This record gives sequence, C-alpha cells and structure tokens, in this order.
Amino acid sequence: MTFNPLEHKGIPLDKQLRNWRELDVAPVDPDDADPYTRCRIIALNGIEIESIMFSHHFARVCPDMEVKRQLAEVRYIEAQQQKVVNWLLPGAASPLETTIAYEQVAVDLTAWVARMEPDPQLRQAYEFGVLEDFDHLYRYANLYEMIQHRKAEKIVDGLTEVIPGRPTRYHHRHPHDNVREPYEKTTADPLSKLHALTIMAAEQQTMNFYMNVGPQYMEPIARQLYQEIGLIEEEHVTHYESLVDPGETWWERLVNHEYAECYLYYSFMETESDPRVKAIWELHLNMELAHLQAACDLMRANDGREPEEVVAPELPVPVTFEPNKEYLRELLDTQIDLTTLGAGYVRDAHERFERMQETVMGGEQPPSDVVVDMHTEKFGSDYRHELERS
Repeated sequence: MTFNPLEHKGIPLDKQLRNWRELDVAPVDPDDADPYTRCRIIALNGIEIESIMFSHHFARVCPDMEVKRQLAEVRYIEAQQQKVVNWLLPGAASPLETTIAYEQVAVDLTAWVARMEPDPQLRQAYEFGVLEDFDHLYRYANLYEMIQHRKAEKIVDGLTEVIPGRPTRYHHRHPHDNVREPYEKTTADPLSKLHALTIMAAEQQTMNFYMNVGPQYMEPIARQLYQEIGLIEEEHVTHYESLVDPGETWWERLVNHEYAECYLYYSFMETESDPRVKAIWELHLNMELAHLQAACDLMRANDGREPEEVVAPELPVPVTFEPNKEYLRELLDTQIDLTTLGAGYVRDAHERFERMQETVMGGEQPPSDVVVDMHTEKFGSDYRHELERS
C-alpha cells in the first residue's frame, strides 16, 4: 500500500498545541523494551532536532516577518514533539548506556540506508562512515564494562555485533578530506535526499550529545574517549552534510525537512512493536502532515514551485531497524583499510593524512586504543559480542 503525504492534511495546526499532562509521557522500560524501539526513539529525536535547528537558521536569514511567525508557530509544535520523543528514553539509563544505544542507531540505520541507497557515490559515503561508527560501539562497550561492570550485549540484545571496525585511531583525517561531493538536486533520486537528511540528522545529534555529556564523567579515560570520538562525530557531520546539494533554496529545504519527518514517523509507525509508542508515532505523523502542507504553501508562494517538483509522489519503502551483521562483515572484509583523499577514497595513507595523524596523536596512544588496553589488563581480554556467522 502506497502513502502520499502530499495528499493528507493531517491535524490542523491550531489543534496541535498540547498541555503539560499530554507532554509528560512515561519512558520505555530499559530492561524489557525492544532495543529497536529505543533506536527509533533516538532516530526520531535526531530528525526533530534537525528540523528545529533548520527552522531557527532559516528564521535568522528571513526578512519577511509573516514567514518568521509561521516558522515560529510550527517550530514550537516541533519542540513539543521533540520533548515527547526524547522523554520516552528511560531516565534510569546512564549516559554511557544511552551512548551505546546511539551507536547502535548509527550502525544499523546507516547500514540499512547504505543497502537501500540507489546512488553508488552516496552509498559509498554511508559504507565508509558505518565502519567507523561500528568501531565506536566497540570502544564504548569496552569502557562500559570497565567502569559500570555491565556488558553491552544487554543493550544491543544480540541484534548488533560488538566487534572492532575500522580502528578509531585512523578516523582522524584532515578536514579537507571530510568534504564529499553533493548530490545534484534536479537529478537525484528523492530517496537519496531523504537518506542524506536522515543520516546527517542522526550524526548531528550524536555529535551534540558527546560534546555535552563527555565532561560529566570523572574517570579520565571516559572523558578522553568522549573527547576523541566527539571530534570524529564532527568529521562525520561534515562528511554527511556535504552530500546535500547547497543549491537547494530555503523553501525547498523546508519542504524536504518536513517530508523527511513524515517519512520517518510513517516508517516507524509501520514497524513499531510497542503499541503505546506506536500511537505516539501515529499522532506525530498526523501533525507532521500539516507541517508539510504549510511548508508546501510557503514554497508555492515564495519559490513559485509545486512540491511534486522536489519530493517523491509517495513515500519509499519504510525505514527499518533490523540486524545487518552479514552486510557489515562484508564491508569489514572489503573496506576496512579505506581512508579519504579530497572527495574520494584511497587505501594508502597519504601525506596529508599522515601529517594529521602525527599532529593529533602527539606521539601517544589515542584514548580509543588505551581503553581497550585497560580493559584487557583488567579482564584478560577485550570486550566483544561476536555472533556466529550464518
């Protein structure tokens, strides 16, 4: 069954404001919830934050007071949605447990997008990035057992393996080599636009989370590891945001943002296993449909174009959180030794990469190596959650 969000009006905007009682949602159970329910929460939080910040940036360059008022009205509702979504996360979870969940999102969401991406150049960008998030999950899992005496397999629940990816020490590249070539807005598959916006939003919220939570730890190795991986998340945001065509108008971007939110809420409504959470996704989808209509009206009035010129006439196959073990193993076998040079990918360390490595390392082991060594010294081996290959 197809679904065209452009054909649905949704809940009228003036009926969307909620009171405190309606916003005060109960969190999911950290012990019994489906790990992919938590992943869907995190992914939707990322797309809501991206939509809110995009609207703020748009308002800062928009001289039209009426447009600014319309952006502000929708943005406030988006902010309420973001509070409901993010407040579904269990307060009992430690920041490190949430971190491991963030990395599970990065691994399985990016792997799924890479598998579905029709553009080979964009697919390569996702395949490159996912092997780095895969390694981050491994490093944080070693830290988790060392300082909280718990195993990450309880969080990922056998759905995602915890094994080394491309070693984190090799993720530190010269900033020039993190900028990719963008898709071309007039020829790109609409699915490619949705993919780029979704992964950019997910990585951006991870970057913001690490920037803020990292210094809250007292253990030196925890502070150091968050600092190192936090810098790599900045690289990842640069990597993914550069995939978006900078020639898109502000109105076009506004429509793409609202359409992407409809896509994710629809996808997760279709695949959600928790009935209570599914009802929230359905409610928010019906809100987002009205936000999309408002964005389309603004584009018609200010850009002189119809939304059908920039977005798909129907939603693509729903985004699905599912295991990607064999796919990731294949990428490990074939792409673990890649790095970047300019907008491309190479297998050999080049002069600019080596200079960056020497400067950043400063002659010492990076925290991502130290944490594994410390775990091995304490427990006799590193931590892995490795499943049998089919």
